[in-house]
Amino acid sequence: MLNRRQAFHVAAGVLAGPAIAGAQGSRILRFVPQADLAILDPIATPAFVTRAHALMVFDTLYGWDADFVSRPQMAEGHVVENDGKLWRITLREGLRFHDGEPVRARDVVASLNRWGKRDTYAYDLMDAVDEIRAESDRVVVLRLKKPFPTLPDLLGKPGTNIPCIMPERLASSDPMRPLTEMVGSGPFRFVTSERVPGALNVYARFEGYVPRSSGTPSFLAGPKIAHLDRVEWRTMPDPATAAAALQSGEVDWWEQPLPDLLPVLRRHRNVRVSIQDEAGFIAFLRLNHVQPPFNNPAIRRAILAAVDQAEVMRAVAGEDRAMWRDNIGFITPGPMANDAGMQALTSPRSIDEARRQLQAAGYRGERVVFMAPTDFAAINAMSLVTGDLLRRIGFNVDYQALDWGTLAQRWNSRQPVEQGGWSAFCTFTTAASTAAPADNKFIRGIGDRGLMGWPDSSDIERHRTAFLDATDPATQRAACAALQEVAFRDVPYVPLGIFLQPTAYRRDVLDIPRGFPLFFNVRRG
Repeated sequence: MLNRRQAFHVAAGVLAGPAIAGAQGSRILRFVPQADLAILDPIATPAFVTRAHALMVFDTLYGWDADFVSRPQMAEGHVVENDGKLWRITLREGLRFHDGEPVRARDVVASLNRWGKRDTYAYDLMDAVDEIRAESDRVVVLRLKKPFPTLPDLLGKPGTNIPCIMPERLASSDPMRPLTEMVGSGPFRFVTSERVPGALNVYARFEGYVPRSSGTPSFLAGPKIAHLDRVEWRTMPDPATAAAALQSGEVDWWEQPLPDLLPVLRRHRNVRVSIQDEAGFIAFLRLNHVQPPFNNPAIRRAILAAVDQAEVMRAVAGEDRAMWRDNIGFITPGPMANDAGMQALTSPRSIDEARRQLQAAGYRGERVVFMAPTDFAAINAMSLVTGDLLRRIGFNVDYQALDWGTLAQRWNSRQPVEQGGWSAFCTFTTAASTAAPADNKFIRGIGDRGLMGWPDSSDIERHRTAFLDATDPATQRAACAALQEVAFRDVPYVPLGIFLQPTAYRRDVLDIPRGFPLFFNVRRG
């Protein structure tokens, strides 16, 4: 069985003006996110930009520390009874929402129920739940059909979708309809009046936030201190504009600079460049399994014969091999990685062989609507290479250049392409979340209950369950090998390689955490 640190690491995955306070005056941070914040609701989308926004506005019952151990956050603690089938979680005192209302157990119950309908890892918990109820204003009870010992790990996980706690009146809404009203209990409040879609999102320090009184700040655990009075997210689709703004001091932090611009940023005396997530990101081509032509698994498999991960990674991360890896399968590097089925990607690449397989699979020239976000540099680069590959193989590609916000909303459409649907798009998720199948949302074969693309594979699910039920490392590894073999047959997505993503910031921005962007505990020097 994986040790605790390994297990948590592989499960992690796949935003009224502010008061000016303090003798030192206003402390403002201006941030350029990876893409526009098109969807505000963290339950409605797995988009990373929404996760970063959510962890400013909302709080969670638990949070992982830097050693991937789940610690109480909104929770004061918990008691486990009835041989692990009854959990009683007590909330900390003093928790308040941004509208002034106290956080009550019934808010937690409604929030968990809403999250449980959208998060693919939460499905495992909800399948085990008999009842979630509020025993009092501060005590939440979960009565289970069977023990669920990793409950705190799930409730504190950093991978999307984040189990954010929101007021009952919001959490009771349809989880399929994204919320636009943002009322959380986190260290920052969302300033709705200043939002300019596609350009600006603003956060102000929440004066009523009470951090944990004990522990050491560590990733998502410990006291969350808002040292900043105001955080401005400024969407800048043009990389040259973002680079110039960072060098001039117009902005303070650029989440994802382009590889070609890194040398000039590194030479600037007031700019630092670093890699915050050393596990990197896995790029992949997501296919729509419910519409032609990719409802045919043989057509999906034809792509594997020609895709060249090195070509895609050079487009995304440049020529420096230290910044990317190819020959990446469905189980990414880590203790569960294996070679099962890898010949599909490591054998000699052949456009002619892909064409032959495509015709043998019965492709009849159906239009392939390929969505590509021009304002998201990394995904745009992989899209250009992959879209061209599909054309060369013989697909009838309708390459549609969109903004990220439009794409992130459109990917939920299950309609045929003639009615505004889609066939394929490129994206990425954290490589850590795909190093084991527990929280790999994109590999799941649960059809309509899954994420956009909606793969349906009982064999994938069977091997995933075997991994979760395994009690020793050998059995876990066998389950992962069997799962990867099936994934190369059913192709829930096409792996495109792993890349490292540097971030760049002004030298007076201090204590930026490892991993993805977080804003509590960040200071200005």
